[in-house]
Amino acid sequence: MITVTFHQTKSGEYKDFICSGHAGFDDHGRDIVCAAVSVLVINTINSLEEITKETLLVTTDEEKGLIKCEFQTSLQEKSLVLIDSLVLGLSHIASQYGKKYCKLEFKKI
Repeated sequence: MITVTFHQTKSGEYKDFICSGHAGFDDHGRDIVCAAVSVLVINTINSLEEITKETLLVTTDEEKGLIKCEFQTSLQEKSLVLIDSLVLGLSHIASQYGKKYCKLEFKKI
């Protein structure tokens, strides 16, 4: 299962998100759930860096299926739209394929 965890302050400010695990929907290279989540997460990170020029610390481990994106400063308003879009897309994947393959978590820190 892929778990995407968004960490927020008590006031709701996003601090980071962590995408971990493998969906297990199908064999490696044929797993459409894993591919869909990967595209959304990687495109969001690329957009945050290239379009909104956010300063990020990104850590990856392909074998473990890990992508961690830490926000080094408070996100700009336009960056929040990108995060909201990521959450929307991931929510639809979780709804369509079930929490057996993709789960979202929001944790206060």
